[in-house]
Amino acid sequence: MSQSKWFLHPILIFISSIAAVALSLTLYIYWYVEVRTGLKSVLERANLDSDQVLTSHTWMVILVLSILVGIILMGIFIIFVYNQKTLQLYRLQRNFINNFTHELKTPVTSLKLYLETFRTYELPREDQLKYIGYMVQDADRLTHNINRILDLAKIESKTYEGKFVREDLVQELERFYEKYRRLFDGCEIHIHNPSGRSFLYRISPALFEILLMNLFTNAIKYNESEVPCLDITFKTKGRGLYIRFEDNGIGLPQSEFRKIFKKFYQIGRSEDMSAKGTGLGLHLVESIARIHKGKMTAESKGSGKGSVFSLILPLKKLRPEGKEESDE
Repeated sequence: MSQSKWFLHPILIFISSIAAVALSLTLYIYWYVEVRTGLKSVLERANLDSDQVLTSHTWMVILVLSILVGIILMGIFIIFVYNQKTLQLYRLQRNFINNFTHELKTPVTSLKLYLETFRTYELPREDQLKYIGYMVQDADRLTHNINRILDLAKIESKTYEGKFVREDLVQELERFYEKYRRLFDGCEIHIHNPSGRSFLYRISPALFEILLMNLFTNAIKYNESEVPCLDITFKTKGRGLYIRFEDNGIGLPQSEFRKIFKKFYQIGRSEDMSAKGTGLGLHLVESIARIHKGKMTAESKGSGKGSVFSLILPLKKLRPEGKEESDE
């Protein structure tokens, strides 16, 4: 905000509104006291009991005035909070548009450069295959970002046609990793199931795959280690199944644990136009977790010490062999 418009700052307007209401209340009370004093002197000259006439009216006026002032202040406060939330959402959306544009332009520019190279030069077959590989990666990146937007739109409009089937979550996660192993070359990914149980749960395979893809890619993308690592552990605690995704990435400050699941939100970068990503990945993850009657939590020991994202799903009583009776 420019210095010439400092007087339009919401906080200053809010304080000014409160001061104006307080001043109006003070002036009104002063005026009322003056009028009451004059009226009292008139009643005394007329030999009337001023206390009997004025006392009840005084308390009634004070009560009504207090209620009205309270309503006004509450209204001003609600408008102030709503305005602040709107401004924050505007900043996040502006950040999202800039970042998403960057996420689209970068692979498009790369693809154009490779195509120009193919058109201009006669390349050996080995170089052709190498550049084609890069182009496929760029195309995958474009597809991933576009699908993320489409998936979010479908989920939020509740038009996502996902069939729910009972699956073993351990096997489902192992199948996912085998299917997309090539995307995580150079990374160490381990799946642990200490109990050896099978955890049957009704899921939408398509949605669950989106959830896993976002958690896997985040663990690798926000990682400055030489070898990115992701340990996935299945644990039962009380009536819940905890699927923990623990990485050795850049970590999270404690103040961000709850915020990171908000739409468009990026850690400490709500106004930073150079931030990576779109701020939609973890929001998608939480939305899908809710669709599956679960929830997401985040924890970290601090910056540079990795993060743990836990998918918590409600489970009913388990059979002795580890089978689930019901998840309804």
